[in-house]
Amino acid sequence: MFMIYLVVKLDLYVTLQLPRWTCNNHMFIQYIIRHVYTYMCSCIPPPPPSRTSQKSMAVGSEVSSEVVMYNGQITSFVVLSCMVAATGGIIFGYDIGISGGVTSMEPFLKKFFPEVYTKMKEDTKISNYCKFDSQLLTSFTSSLYVAGLVATFFASPVTRAFGRRPSILIGGAAFLAGAALGGAAYNIYMLIIGRVLLGVGVGFANQSVPLYLSEMAPSHYRGAFNMSFQLCVGIGVLAANLLNYVTEKIKGGWGWRISLAMAAVPASILTLGTLFLPETPNSLIQHNNNPDKAKRMLQKIRGTNNIQAEFNDLATANEASKHIKHPFKNILKRKYRPQLVMAVLIPFFQQVTGINVISFYAPVLFRTIGFGESASLISAIVTGLVGLCMTFLSLLIVDKLGRRTIFTIGGVQMFVSQMLIGAIMAAKLGDHGGLSKGYGYLVLVLICCYVAGFGLSWGPLGWLIPSEIFPLEIRSAGQSVTVAVGFLFTFVVAQMFLMMLCHLKSGTFLFFGGWVVVMTVFVHWFLPETKNVPIEKMDRIWKQHWYWKRYVNEEDDAEISCGHNRI
Repeated sequence: MFMIYLVVKLDLYVTLQLPRWTCNNHMFIQYIIRHVYTYMCSCIPPPPPSRTSQKSMAVGSEVSSEVVMYNGQITSFVVLSCMVAATGGIIFGYDIGISGGVTSMEPFLKKFFPEVYTKMKEDTKISNYCKFDSQLLTSFTSSLYVAGLVATFFASPVTRAFGRRPSILIGGAAFLAGAALGGAAYNIYMLIIGRVLLGVGVGFANQSVPLYLSEMAPSHYRGAFNMSFQLCVGIGVLAANLLNYVTEKIKGGWGWRISLAMAAVPASILTLGTLFLPETPNSLIQHNNNPDKAKRMLQKIRGTNNIQAEFNDLATANEASKHIKHPFKNILKRKYRPQLVMAVLIPFFQQVTGINVISFYAPVLFRTIGFGESASLISAIVTGLVGLCMTFLSLLIVDKLGRRTIFTIGGVQMFVSQMLIGAIMAAKLGDHGGLSKGYGYLVLVLICCYVAGFGLSWGPLGWLIPSEIFPLEIRSAGQSVTVAVGFLFTFVVAQMFLMMLCHLKSGTFLFFGGWVVVMTVFVHWFLPETKNVPIEKMDRIWKQHWYWKRYVNEEDDAEISCGHNRI
């Protein structure tokens, strides 16, 4: 995002500061700026100046639809708006990172979870894999996701009826309240209630922010813009791990309060920044009787007055959405079967990669294999930094390589890493003692490889794909289903992980590795490429996919037949 913004500003400098140059020299300099950036970042070339067509591929058949490319460019207005909105990912990532850190801090465990503290410090007979097995401890982590699951179904009607901005604003305010309560907690009840408020905030933000980013971004850069959400999740995780490392060293045992309360910082940025955010053209045309307002906003964010083609598609999508009174009921129709399947399976697969348990419990996991408290937190920082860097790389290449290729690369990398981690722990880590220093660092390297694979693929793409595939009439409901399924399985996996680690031991990693194989095969056969396809033209990819066309085309034929019968 920042690199894109710098290029935009440099391009504007050439435009404003060099009027004395000839027109040809002026255009040449702008050409050089864009293409140097393209070469350095391996990003996609500058968008074509007019509507063009391209071919997209699907397994088993060639999808040769005429895909419309709209006029427009990346503007500083869009970049700044999306940067503010994407901070919704920071609050999510911060919470993921902070949870695992504070649950490995001894003063925190001693105050709220004395049973776990006693097992860890005094019970020498308990297995390495079972030291942290406590349903109360996992309830602290996973209660947020139950609250988020419920909140997302309230967020959907708010987003549909009032727009994206109000949902983002509610999410920031609720997270702010939860941070205050968590930092001031003096018993387990205050702690859990604070987590519930954090869950409400994350539920609203995760439902609305990806939609906002996808609708604001130009279609040929939509992948990069949407991935800024996952990039911010990575920033949040890394910031939380760094803060945990610092606060763990505070004498007096109250450092965990700072860790929990500092969640208010990104929440404040999101809440205050949302007050100044523009609404998306898609939302404006859906909620405003004056289409000129949406058209002016579209011209502003695209940086050109020639946006009629995109505006016409928005207007057409809006007319279709007006006939939908019950979007959650409508999404069950046969013609939306592909989108519904993806809305359920993409977030499900994202969770059974096992990444969130690595993020939640990274310090706990590193303590399990024999690292000390500080070393565990440092290791969590390293894995967080690796994930962040790979997400940034994915942001740069997603609109060039495509979604499916990146899914495959990441899937293979995660599978190999998890198999090796499981094998090493099975062979070298018993119920007592720890791994040798060499094997401990090897496991750390393999976990970094695993996190890198996820940060490249299922991390950012797990948010991108669902946010771009739904037509306007069911978009809010579809995103709610995606977020709800994600929260549900995040809760299930988080609640079960410490118990699985205790009973399956090293087999836990083999379990998640098996799921990585399943999801990689699924993507290969059933997910069509969405690269560069305008969001309001996404229905075409399903109509020409070798499998999904039987659902979409049959429904369309039935509707046409009914229309003829009425005539």
